[in-house]
Amino acid sequence: MRIRSLTLATATSLLLGVLGCDPSKAELDKTKQELQTVTAERDSLKSQLDQVNGRIATMTQQMSDMQAKANAAPPPAAAAAALPAPAPAKAKKPMANKEHIPKAQRTPEQQKEAEQAEKKANTGASRF
Repeated sequence: MRIRSLTLATATSLLLGVLGCDPSKAELDKTKQELQTVTAERDSLKSQLDQVNGRIATMTQQMSDMQAKANAAPPPAAAAAALPAPAPAKAKKPMANKEHIPKAQRTPEQQKEAEQAEKKANTGASRF
């Protein structure tokens, strides 16, 4: 009888184990699918990272080239010296119209002339 009860207990355990695996099998399949999805996403991100790293390397090389060219260029003072010299400034002519001289710099004679010119301009007798 002991063997029988032991056999019955073993059979019951196996039966429960098999029935218990059905929900775990579905969960296992779901987990496998998630693993495949995550793996595919990881591979995609890795390829994008490799592309970006390649672009960074290219840009770094271009930056180094530009810095080398900038360092090799003559300094601004030397570049300005290489440009043609500007034409000398012409000497200013003394103003013919003395009323444009600031009042503080006018002599008494210039002041009188400016006042006379102003009166003449105000009367309108000069042009008409």
